[in-house]
Amino acid sequence: MSAGRPVPTGLAVALVALALVPAALAVAGDVFLWLALALDGAVLALCVGDFLAAPRASDVAVRREVEPVLSSGVAQTVRLVVESRGARALRGRVRDEVPPGVEVRGHEQPFSLTPETPSVTLPYSLTPLTRGDLRLGDVHLRLLGPLGLCARQVRVSAAQGVKVYPDLTALSREALALTLASDAPAERLLRRSAEGREFESLREYRPGDDYRSVDWKATARRGRTTVRVYQPERNQPVLLMLDCGRHMAGRVEGRRKLDHAVDAALRLAKVSLDAGDLVGVLAFASDVRASLPPRKGHEHLRLITESLYRAEAALEESDYGRAYDFAFARSSRRSLVVLFTDLVDPDASGTLLSRTLALRPRHLPVVASLLDEDLQTAATAIPDSVPDAYARQAAARLEEDYQRTALTLRDAGALVVRASARGFGAAAVNTYLHVKARGLL
Repeated sequence: MSAGRPVPTGLAVALVALALVPAALAVAGDVFLWLALALDGAVLALCVGDFLAAPRASDVAVRREVEPVLSSGVAQTVRLVVESRGARALRGRVRDEVPPGVEVRGHEQPFSLTPETPSVTLPYSLTPLTRGDLRLGDVHLRLLGPLGLCARQVRVSAAQGVKVYPDLTALSREALALTLASDAPAERLLRRSAEGREFESLREYRPGDDYRSVDWKATARRGRTTVRVYQPERNQPVLLMLDCGRHMAGRVEGRRKLDHAVDAALRLAKVSLDAGDLVGVLAFASDVRASLPPRKGHEHLRLITESLYRAEAALEESDYGRAYDFAFARSSRRSLVVLFTDLVDPDASGTLLSRTLALRPRHLPVVASLLDEDLQTAATAIPDSVPDAYARQAAARLEEDYQRTALTLRDAGALVVRASARGFGAAAVNTYLHVKARGLL
């Protein structure tokens, strides 16, 4: 903790400004000049005395309370606890030192301590905009003197590192249940016999059931029509591939495309692991950045989160071929391959097309990309000027390139997912549920 430096307050500045009045009248006589000097000297003496009487660093303690793991894009509460170490009253301001890349509200606040209230907790809101390691700095205190003319500026050593993970709140069971119930109830409840489905139970026939699911032996035993109920197969590999190249560095709704992709990948990993499947992860750009082979269990979800929270978008071209070769070098078991990438660049899409379509029919590829609503609006907006017309033409060309690439992928048997940032995770999850419900894997 530093010893502190003097900081004049607004009241001291106002008194000095008041002394300018006799200084301006000094042309009328020397008496006004001496009056101005006397006032300035008095204000200076009072400020020095006020600073010397101000609380010292040893008179106050401050600490920060913050969770060791935060969620990217989610507002979280940080608390500054200021405590008096003596019996005297204290007044001042406290300011927390936050790094770039975060949004904060209320990180600088006034406080007042009395013998009756020797401690105060000051909460403020902090929203990390990116994932990775976040370093919170020192805490700065401005302790007012008894006259309110000068304050002692104190720096309290409180540097602290926290981890910023992808949006973990989206993985909660309640949020996930709401997403699935609102976006795809039919997919969740679908029960249809198909090749590769596992038998679950028997139940009485209901109107609309497929006659091919009727179990005639059970019907004869029970004396009423009985059908077989199937559940999706378990232990199927799901490989989540995240493009960390330059196309994922762009921003959509204030966050990088890669941040939205990581959030969606974690939600999909949670659902897949809960369903009993094996989930693997591969993050890549020009080379492989992180890789986890397909595994099961909730502990594996923690490992996936650990491997992705530092993933950053690099300003380089992504090598889809190298990523696919690495992913399937040791295993060729049929897998659901979900590639989170961007399809707006026709040059990059050419390589992506050739290597992704080569996965068929051995694997089932899914290409998931974000819908940039601003770009889509620009492609259909009525231009008001020549620059607007050029912007519309460029946006329309990008939209046409995407539609052409998506159509080629679908025609070859791949699945294509495109959704806005708000529904990107739900769209990826619902595609997985669609695949499992219909036994496509």
